[in-house]
Amino acid sequence: MRGQLREFDKAFAALIRDLDGRGMLDRTLVMVTTEFGRSPKINRDAGRDHWPRVFSVALAGGGMHRGLVYGSSDSTATMPDKDPIGVEDLATTVFNQLGIIADKELMAPGGRPVEIVKGGRVITEILAHPA
Repeated sequence: MRGQLREFDKAFAALIRDLDGRGMLDRTLVMVTTEFGRSPKINRDAGRDHWPRVFSVALAGGGMHRGLVYGSSDSTATMPDKDPIGVEDLATTVFNQLGIIADKELMAPGGRPVEIVKGGRVITEILAHPA
């Protein structure tokens, strides 16, 4: 992180400014996330393990509320504290902004119906103009 975060911040900010300056930000969704957070405790190898319970996501444009921080973890980043969002909720919200019905059933091989996202809800609190 020490070697890459500064450069990432500069590039991310430049992308958002450029899209906004060109009038493209409202119709372009930029999402930065990881597959896992990091455990709140140092392990025996002086590192931190994968931690699926708490991690951050940055969303910009695409109809998202600007400048909003939504949700929080407890004081040790062990568990969600306020306004937790599940992966299904995030996926459903992103698909909603892309015009895709997230609980639509598609046919898997063998004729088995499968929802695009199972069980998520649109997080209207993070949308600039909820429906």
